[in-house]
Amino acid sequence: MAGYLIANYDITNPDGYQTYIGAVAPTIIAHGGEILVAGPGSEAVEGTPGAVTVILKFPSKDALRGWYDSPEYQKIIHHRTDNTSGHMVFADGFVMPG
Repeated sequence: MAGYLIANYDITNPDGYQTYIGAVAPTIIAHGGEILVAGPGSEAVEGTPGAVTVILKFPSKDALRGWYDSPEYQKIIHHRTDNTSGHMVFADGFVMPG
């Protein structure tokens, strides 16, 4: 079953965040991930979400965790965490019961 990363955040330091933008995609692709949604322009219809929404798809939640915990990603993660404020979750793909 596919594993998804869903993140929603605000960028607090655009200059510091730029390093992350340039470095993250190759790490995702190297671990079998797919970028489904990435960037500003989210339209708030309920609540007060951040301006940036990201959805990544991996072959499994184990593959997602493998990417997240990888040395390549851990080397750059601080460029996101130091320069944004928001939330991130890992989720399993949905299978219709029945």
